[in-house]
Amino acid sequence: MQQVHKIVWKIHLWLGLSCGIIASFSGLTGALYVWQPEITTLFNPELLEVEGFSSIPQEELLNSAYSLIEQSKEKIHRVYLPYREQQTTAIEYINGKTFYYHPKTKVFLGEKSKSIYFFDSLLSLHRTLGIPKIGKYIIGTSSLLFCFFLLTTGFYIWWKAYKNNLSKGFTMKWKPKKKRFNFNLHKVFGIYFLIPLFVMAFTGAYFTYYKTYKSFLSVFDDSNKTEVYKENKEFEDVFSLKKAMLEPDNSYALRAVYFPKDSTGVYRLRYIKDRFIKAGFRKTKEMEMNQQGQLRTLSQFETDTNSNRISAQFYPIHIGEIVGVFGRVLVFISGLVPLLLLITGFRIYSSKRKRLKK
Repeated sequence: MQQVHKIVWKIHLWLGLSCGIIASFSGLTGALYVWQPEITTLFNPELLEVEGFSSIPQEELLNSAYSLIEQSKEKIHRVYLPYREQQTTAIEYINGKTFYYHPKTKVFLGEKSKSIYFFDSLLSLHRTLGIPKIGKYIIGTSSLLFCFFLLTTGFYIWWKAYKNNLSKGFTMKWKPKKKRFNFNLHKVFGIYFLIPLFVMAFTGAYFTYYKTYKSFLSVFDDSNKTEVYKENKEFEDVFSLKKAMLEPDNSYALRAVYFPKDSTGVYRLRYIKDRFIKAGFRKTKEMEMNQQGQLRTLSQFETDTNSNRISAQFYPIHIGEIVGVFGRVLVFISGLVPLLLLITGFRIYSSKRKRLKK
C-alpha cells in the first residue's frame, strides 16, 4: 500500500506542475469570461443596448434584419440577431468588419469595439491558448487529465489522511505554523472545490472532443427518436431566405444566419428558446437551406436525440448559467482556485525538498 500511495503522490505532483499551469491559465481566462455580457454592455451601451427593446415585436425585428441583408447580401458572412447581452442586430461582413444596427429602425450604431474584440480573443485563448490547430487539443487533453487524474489523486491523498477524522480535512486553520499554512490552503480549497472543478474540466473538454462525447452519450438515445431525427434530415419544401427568416417561429427565436462560403455552400439558421441569459436547460433549433431553396431541420430540442439534448447543456453547465447567477458566481470563484492550488502545491513541494536536503 505504501508503494501505491507513493505512485499516486508522484502522479499528483507532476500533473499538478504541468496540467496545473494550463488549468490555472484556463481557469483565469474562464473566470473573467463569465462576466463578459455585463462588462461588454457596460463599455458598449451605444452598440448593444436599445431603449424600449422589449416592446419591439418579433416581426419588426426580423423584417429589419432581412432588409439590412438585402442591402448588401453578397458582402455578408454572418448576421447576429439580438441574443444574450446584445439587443441590436450585428452584421459580420466578408472583409472581417462587424457593424451594429438598431433592430427596428436599421440606423447604423457603430463598428465592433476593442472591448468586444478583447473578449473574442479571451475566449480564443481560453479554448486554444492562441495556438492554431493543436491548441484546443492541449486544452482538451489537459482538462481530462486534470479531472480524471489530478483531482482524483488529490482526493485519494486527502482521504488517506483524513478518513478517520473528516472534520479535520474540511477545516482551515488560519494561524498554523508557517510551513503548514500552504498545506492547509491546498487541502481545504482542493476538497471544497473538487466537484465544481471536476464538472468544469469535464464539460470544458467537450468542446475539443465533442464527437467522442456524443458517441458515448448515444447510449442514452431512444432508437425510435433516432429514426425520426434521420427522417427530419431529408429536404422539405422549397423556401427562400426571405420566407425562412420572415415567418416567425412560435417556439424559437432566430438568433443567427450563416451565409454560404461559395456557390455550393448552404445557409444555416440558428434558433434559441430564450434570447437572453436565463437559468434552465438550453433549448436550440438549427436549420439549413441550400441555395436552391431546399430547407431541412437539422436539430430541435423537443424531437432531438437524448445525446444531442445532453450535449447542448455542456455550455450552460460549464459557464454556470444553467443555475442562474449563483452558478456563474461559483464558476467565477472556481476558476481562480487552480492557480491557488498550483501556488500552494509548489510551495509544499519546495518546502519538502528543502527539508530532505537538510
